[in-house]
Amino acid sequence: MERINLDQLHGFATAIELGSFSAAAQRLDLTQPAVSLQVRQLEKRLGTPLVERVGRVLRPTAAGAELLAHIPRIDAAVADALHAVAHHASGTAGRVRLGTGATACIFLLPPVLGALRQRFAGLEITVRTGNTADIVQAVEDNTLDLGLVTLPASGRMLDVTPVLQDAFVAIAPKGTALPKKVTAADLARHPVLLFEPGGQTRRIADAWFAQAGVALQPAMSLGSVEAIKELVAAGLGCAVLPGMAVQGAHCTAVEVRPLSPPLARTLAVVVRKDKRLHRGLRETVAALRALGQNTPAHQRS
Repeated sequence: MERINLDQLHGFATAIELGSFSAAAQRLDLTQPAVSLQVRQLEKRLGTPLVERVGRVLRPTAAGAELLAHIPRIDAAVADALHAVAHHASGTAGRVRLGTGATACIFLLPPVLGALRQRFAGLEITVRTGNTADIVQAVEDNTLDLGLVTLPASGRMLDVTPVLQDAFVAIAPKGTALPKKVTAADLARHPVLLFEPGGQTRRIADAWFAQAGVALQPAMSLGSVEAIKELVAAGLGCAVLPGMAVQGAHCTAVEVRPLSPPLARTLAVVVRKDKRLHRGLRETVAALRALGQNTPAHQRS
């Protein structure tokens, strides 16, 4: 069956309500033949008469009465659909699918996402955590709208914008005798906890040790920055972590020292070059690209 035309439904309902094609035409600002044609086309599509004349007044047939009972629900469904789309068109709602690393998700994103939610109450934001390679692939596949990842990251279809540098630090149990600036050799004298292999953060740390000629065998490899901090605080070893993970209240249970030579990772926003940015997504991209301007100087290298 062909799809039913909403104008035909409204012409039919108005003709029945007012009892004539001419009265319906006047209300709908159409000609009387145009309204008659709408009803005839609707009858043809449904394969049954919908109106009959009782004297000079139009009345619905049994089939017409059945159809009339559905029209209010059809109108309500259409109105709901238009209302939902209107939110998207105004930029007050929409969906943003963001991918990032667990550390950035915990220590960097909350104020950014909170500010976006205050400005756009209807904005639906979902966050997926993973390593750079997985996030970049998901952005390329359009299963994520954008990513905040650790460089390097590249793709032929990607726009990659570096936004901030996060200096790594050494952390150790309270009371550990560490120099003011910690070298790879200094850390190698202690058990060392590192991120699990596979992510950019671990590769950066491994390269730093290798550059210093230290063949480090970590005491433990973990996938959670919070777990690493807890184990260090419990006296099980030292660790190399992104600086954002041990700022302020996050570093009270451990000793924190800068590294020598300095080590940092660069975080970047990645989005497809051909991605159509609705207002909510555009504002999210802008907020993430502004992270470097709003990050304290001691957190940037």
